[in-house]
Amino acid sequence: MTYMRYVALGDSQTEGLGDGDDVLGHRGWADRLAEHLARAGPGLLYANLAVRGRTAAQIRDEQLAAALELRPDLATVMAGMNDVIRPGFDAARVAGVLEEMFAALVGAGARVVTVTFPDIGRIAPMARPLVPRVLDVNERIREAAARHGVTLVDTYPLAYVTDARMWSRDRLHASPMGHARFAAAVAHALGLPGSDDTWMAPLPALPVPGMWRAAAAEARWLATFAGPWIGRRLRGRSSGDGRTAKRPLLAPVPCDHGGSPTIP
Repeated sequence: MTYMRYVALGDSQTEGLGDGDDVLGHRGWADRLAEHLARAGPGLLYANLAVRGRTAAQIRDEQLAAALELRPDLATVMAGMNDVIRPGFDAARVAGVLEEMFAALVGAGARVVTVTFPDIGRIAPMARPLVPRVLDVNERIREAAARHGVTLVDTYPLAYVTDARMWSRDRLHASPMGHARFAAAVAHALGLPGSDDTWMAPLPALPVPGMWRAAAAEARWLATFAGPWIGRRLRGRSSGDGRTAKRPLLAPVPCDHGGSPTIP
């Protein structure tokens, strides 16, 4: 199928953090997927409504109506991780919000793609207590996707997804390789020309760091990234405060990057 109107809804991952910067712009997996779609079907129009820091309910409240007005024939929904890492998390409530978005977008005629979350305890060991939350919401996402005919990219079972090379230094956002692999995963799930299952290939093994080196890395991460994040939460602030979507309207997609979104 050729898609002509692609709209991406979500938070910082869909905005593209970890793949670029705030000066030159963030590319990210959704932009990479849009480029692949445009090569498969010239004339594609693409909007990206994602804003960093948004919870699932905020994404529904701020982005869903705008997405429906754009009449997409393809929509991607990635939401919930900002809920998982906050106090008061309720998996049923988050999944219910996601299901509202699935139902509305599918009901409007869009093909919808969503995702499960990886084992965050393997990405950031200090996040291990949150793994039961991930398992709970992932199962609910699978069930909601099945009920509405939503295409699911199930990343949790893939061990390589938690590899450090798939994540930026903050361990919160995918690296350029991670964004490229996920774009390739969605392209494959959609059956786009030029897509295949190489996105699932494991990465070459890395040397196991010694105990002291690993401890030092955890301390640096806590001071550089986790500490400031906790500070914002305590002050009731968000990284997305005052920010708006980078592509709020449908527009043509430049394909200057060329090639496939897959990273070997």
